[in-house]
Amino acid sequence: MLEESRRKIEETVSYLNNRKHISPKIAIVLGSGLGGLTQSMEIVDEIPYTEIPNFPVSTVKGHKGTMIFGRLGGREVLVFNGRMHYYEGYPMNVVTFPQQILKGLGIEIIILSNAAGGMNPTFKVGDIMVIKDHINMFGNNPLIGPNDDTSGPRFPNMSEVYSHRLIKLAYTKAKEVNVHLQEGVYIGVSGPCFETPAEYRMFHIMGADAVGMSTVPEAIMAHHRGLEVFALSVITDLGVVGQVMEASHEDVLQAANTAGPNMVKLICAMLPEM
Repeated sequence: MLEESRRKIEETVSYLNNRKHISPKIAIVLGSGLGGLTQSMEIVDEIPYTEIPNFPVSTVKGHKGTMIFGRLGGREVLVFNGRMHYYEGYPMNVVTFPQQILKGLGIEIIILSNAAGGMNPTFKVGDIMVIKDHINMFGNNPLIGPNDDTSGPRFPNMSEVYSHRLIKLAYTKAKEVNVHLQEGVYIGVSGPCFETPAEYRMFHIMGADAVGMSTVPEAIMAHHRGLEVFALSVITDLGVVGQVMEASHEDVLQAANTAGPNMVKLICAMLPEM
């Protein structure tokens, strides 16, 4: 099992290293409705996931499913325009396959983004939340199974999954570009259902400020592999007690598209100093 995993990673890394024309140190994962960031990029190469050996394919609306090498905010970047989710039926090792190949591509920092439901009563639709910590409620973990000691420790320390350095930088740059930031704990769930009012209430009592169906497995795997992790949630619907919205996926995409430009502005301001 471990040897097969290594073989797939090496095969994918080899293909991408032979194809890429730039050498980015930063990777960005775009969540639902946040693909607009690519419009601000100078695109060097765009590769459909279907063309990449061993790479899973996103099946969800709002996730284009391409890997983009390009330049943004004066930096070379690798962008995943669309991600895979546990609720699509993929096992955790497949959901996090993109994070497993990044060290081999020379990536040192990963920026994760997502659309999330806000449970903090001070949040409103369109807010951007810096993720300071997470709660894993997937009922699973991407590190279950044989551990590759050459990639990361069997029992990784999780006291700082989300880089304090990059969170501090985010606040500094947000002031400069006039972007209002919220901060909070993201709770990751399997989905694909939106939460019931009772679940929203429970999650908020547990200490979560926003809920979504991604990011946590990716952050765990990236942290295990030694990457510096930074993550943002765009609040696209509300699950505040007494204010639970009847959200649809279309509503989420629309709200993310509306708030997306502020996220792009912030990331572009941060990139030169990352």
